[in-house]
Amino acid sequence: MPAGIETIAEQELVIDRSFNAPVALVFRLWSDGDLLKRWFGPKDFTCPSFIVDFRVGGEYRGMIASSRYGDSWFGGRFKTIVPNQQIVMTFAWDEDQGLKELTDITITFDEDGDVTTQRFHQAPFRSVAERDSHVSGWTECFDKQLAYLGDHHT
Repeated sequence: MPAGIETIAEQELVIDRSFNAPVALVFRLWSDGDLLKRWFGPKDFTCPSFIVDFRVGGEYRGMIASSRYGDSWFGGRFKTIVPNQQIVMTFAWDEDQGLKELTDITITFDEDGDVTTQRFHQAPFRSVAERDSHVSGWTECFDKQLAYLGDHHT
C-alpha cells in the first residue's frame, strides 16, 4: 500500500495525512459544507452538493460527479464530535433503495507545533477488495485537501 496508508485488519482502512496548518483549519475542512465541496471526491470528480448539519445526531448528504461515472450520492450521520480532536460519522453510498454499505468513519486530529496530522479510519468493509477499492478515492480526496490548504504534507 502507498505511504501513509495502513490496515489494521482486513475490514479496516487507515490513512494518515499531515498538513502544515492549524488543527482548527484541518478540522473545519470536515465540518463546513462549502469547504467540503472544494476537496471531497477523487481527482476527476467535483462535489457540487454537500449539505451538513454538523452536530451529534445531525446528518450530511453530498454528491460527487464526473463525466465518466456520472453522479454518486452519499450520506451519513454524525455520532461523535470533539472540536479539533475527533469526528465519528457513518458513511454510505446511496442506491435505488436507500443507503447501502454503511461504514463508520473516525477522523482524529493531532497538532504538533505547526503540523496537524489527520488520521482517517473507515470500517467495517465486507471484503479486502471492497476496502482496497476505497484507498485511491480517499487518498485523492486528501491530496485535494492538501492542495486546498496550499501546503505540502510531511
